[in-house]
Amino acid sequence: MEIMLRVDLAKPQALSNKEFYGIWLKETFAALEGVAAGGIKNIWKAAGKYQVIAVFDVENADQMDEAIHNLPIWTEGFSHIVTNIEWTPLRNYQNWSDHLKEMSGA
Repeated sequence: MEIMLRVDLAKPQALSNKEFYGIWLKETFAALEGVAAGGIKNIWKAAGKYQVIAVFDVENADQMDEAIHNLPIWTEGFSHIVTNIEWTPLRNYQNWSDHLKEMSGA
């Protein structure tokens, strides 16, 4: 099952730039390992924002939850910099088109 993940981050005033970007750097290493392993299909940083968008390929919600909570932001106690997480299950567009044919009677 493919799921799109959108994560919004915010730099707390209590964290220095070095600390904030340092934890984010650790996060990039972990995420790119996930890409290499095939669990993350692709990942992007939204330009001009503290936002990351990724597409995960997982079997179920448990696997998704485990993947996100094993990232450095959580394991090192920085989850407070995450201000929003949004999960969106993705549907194959060809399958959607086939379903539309059925629904429309075409």
